[in-house]
Amino acid sequence: MTQPTFHDEQSLADAAEDLGNQALQRGLIHSFVVRHFADSRQFYIPDENHDPLTPEEAYMQFKACIDQAD
Repeated sequence: MTQPTFHDEQSLADAAEDLGNQALQRGLIHSFVVRHFADSRQFYIPDENHDPLTPEEAYMQFKACIDQAD
């Protein structure tokens, strides 16, 4: 098991985007959108009727999706 590579909000958001891209490439999700703001990011996974995800929520959701597929 690899250790997470994030140390702050920025690196956590980067890690969440990386996991989202992995899930997308593997066909586990159809798409996702990241809204960039000056000090934060919001993640959206289309086809779900939820509020935007925080980087922490997106990371956990993408990680669970990938872990289930393995």
